[in-house]
Amino acid sequence: MARYGSEHKAQSRERVVAEAAKAIREQGPHGISVAGVMGAAGLTHGAFYAHFPSRDALLAAGVERMFLDSRGRLEASQAETTDARSALNSYIRFYLSRSHRDARTSGCPLPFLSAEAPRLTGETRERFAAGVAGLTDRIAGLLAEMGQPEPQALATSVLSEMVGAVSLARAEPDPARSDAILTASRAALRARLGLDL
Repeated sequence: MARYGSEHKAQSRERVVAEAAKAIREQGPHGISVAGVMGAAGLTHGAFYAHFPSRDALLAAGVERMFLDSRGRLEASQAETTDARSALNSYIRFYLSRSHRDARTSGCPLPFLSAEAPRLTGETRERFAAGVAGLTDRIAGLLAEMGQPEPQALATSVLSEMVGAVSLARAEPDPARSDAILTASRAALRARLGLDL
């Protein structure tokens, strides 16, 4: 019987975590099944405990992956320019866009998970909180570079507005009204932050 090395195990775990993140986006954290995630990753249900001690540990890893993927988008905005104003402007345009609103298996996890967060437990809720703090800190860093007073409080407000706007836009069945929610929030944020200058 062939035994797989640690590299194969790490690759398998990464596939499972990626599938868990996708399933959380599609079904919510309470709707995913271990068997479904393992099957989507091309592994048997029996292999689960070689990677995770519990379903909660799988959920925590999936939530963390969602935030890592989202952080990559903000980092890409920063990499496109050395100017904090341009980077934040680019991120707001992305976040409050049709493509982000319509992304069901990618994008920021906050619009997906905010309503579920109070029902998350233990490590999963801690990973959620750490993800929110990390994203807030990155936005605050850009605001501080721009010379904005109280960047941490402002970043919390900016992130809250963006998450709320995307959540409402996704809930709105009329495409024109949904687009209007994104457009209004984008314009208001850019004006408040002096990004139109």
